[in-house]
Amino acid sequence: MNSHVLYEDGYKALVIGSSGSIGEAFVIYFQSDDRCTHVEKISRSQSTGFDLEDAASIEKHALRAKQDGPFNIIIDATGALTIDGQGPEKSLAALQADSLIRAFQINTVGPALVLKNFAPLLSPGIAIYAKLSARVGSISDNKKGGWYGYRASKAALNMILQTAAIELQRRQPELRVVALQPGTVKSKLSQPFSARVETLLEPTESVSGMMQALMKLEAKSGAHFIDYQGQEISW
Repeated sequence: MNSHVLYEDGYKALVIGSSGSIGEAFVIYFQSDDRCTHVEKISRSQSTGFDLEDAASIEKHALRAKQDGPFNIIIDATGALTIDGQGPEKSLAALQADSLIRAFQINTVGPALVLKNFAPLLSPGIAIYAKLSARVGSISDNKKGGWYGYRASKAALNMILQTAAIELQRRQPELRVVALQPGTVKSKLSQPFSARVETLLEPTESVSGMMQALMKLEAKSGAHFIDYQGQEISW
């Protein structure tokens, strides 16, 4: 997919989780692109009643956004690493049922319902549905252990994306479904864990890289799993 294909006649974008550091940077990117004719923003702080843990809320906002669609590109920038003040577990001994359930609710179940309700809003033909994931969600790349709930919830999210891609592409073979690894970005989410990170990205830098990578993706069966530099990550 060449970068001009999606933008030939202008395009519409939708960003879910638009008040977070990366989501906001996506909105800024689209607003600064003259070829973007409309950017729809949905977030807990900017949209009345949007709640990632409330299926009815997700459905309601999708119905509302439908009025401004269809969208050529949808970005789901939701997710959380620290939940209810609890950071990622470092050992089996630290596992707690409630924390695990919450991690899956926010990082897997909520995004799955977002995908269910918002995928029908994609424009026919060439379109992109991209969801922020994480490299630690790669089972084959796991060399350090730890972070049980976050790793497992992101791995489960990746399976949701792969499975949905196969189904949706039966009707829309030009659809790109993408699990995106944004790098370690300066944000509230990463701040407690970024002290030893060699490359800490500004949100705009991460988004610029991710958008360049998205525009280069070829259509294929199933989902893509890539980082902000466009490098493929193994599942």
